[in-house]
Amino acid sequence: MKTAIVTDSNSGITQIEAKELGITVVPMPALIDGDVYYEDLTLTQSQFYEKLEGDAQVSTSQPNPIDVGEIWDKVLTENDEIVYVPMSSGLSETCHTLQHFAETEERFKDKVFVVDNQRISITQRQSVMDGLKLAKEGKSGKEIAKWLMDTKMQSSIYIMVGTLKYLKKGGRLTPAVAAIGTLLKIKPVLQIQGFKLDQFAKVRKLADAKTTMINALKNDLQTRFKELAEAGKMTISVAHTNNYEEAEKFKEELKEQFPNIEFTYVDPLSLSVSCHIGPGALACACAIKY
Repeated sequence: MKTAIVTDSNSGITQIEAKELGITVVPMPALIDGDVYYEDLTLTQSQFYEKLEGDAQVSTSQPNPIDVGEIWDKVLTENDEIVYVPMSSGLSETCHTLQHFAETEERFKDKVFVVDNQRISITQRQSVMDGLKLAKEGKSGKEIAKWLMDTKMQSSIYIMVGTLKYLKKGGRLTPAVAAIGTLLKIKPVLQIQGFKLDQFAKVRKLADAKTTMINALKNDLQTRFKELAEAGKMTISVAHTNNYEEAEKFKEELKEQFPNIEFTYVDPLSLSVSCHIGPGALACACAIKY
């Protein structure tokens, strides 16, 4: 039994990296001034931010299930099964759409397992890497999907955004966060605990935001994930939106604060996420590893 791992570009995994890893990445579509672009195929990060900050009409769209099905068909010519790891259903209906597609299309039944394990960006990437390890051990698609679902809540993401402009525009906020949108000189720290972005804290400086996020990770690793951390089963990573220099600095701070936890990735957030967060964001996450 040969099981392939397929994900989407919300994982932050590029097409080049996908080839190196032996996986497949479905490019997510972005709509810019009415034209459709595909992440890492017809649209680069720099082109995207140029459009976003230039006040172009930028939005995201679900991939066409027929297009995804064609990708699955191609992967299944060389594999028996697929585990598909999309972005969290709490942030997009894409997951539910593709789950239904896999369950109702006869050629995909019991062959394609769409995993709704509530991940995005660097935590989604970690799920992909875990799935890849399990597949290399010979685990079936059903077994891999079960492990990913059993561990889906064993991660946290904390995000500092410089502005709520894009979050409000895209409707990716709970009422609690939207309520602080008119406040000035506030750098909100948001959290993702599996579902939608929600308010975590309000600070006024970048340094305070980083301290807040570090303390939040410490609390998670000393409480919710204490046993996993002590067993060496947790990772830490950083993500950003067009903020690479600060992300690299934050990486070093986290490595100093958590010397016993494996540091894994510094990734730019995918374009479909960046569209709703805007430039200048900084995020950190902890997640279980297989």
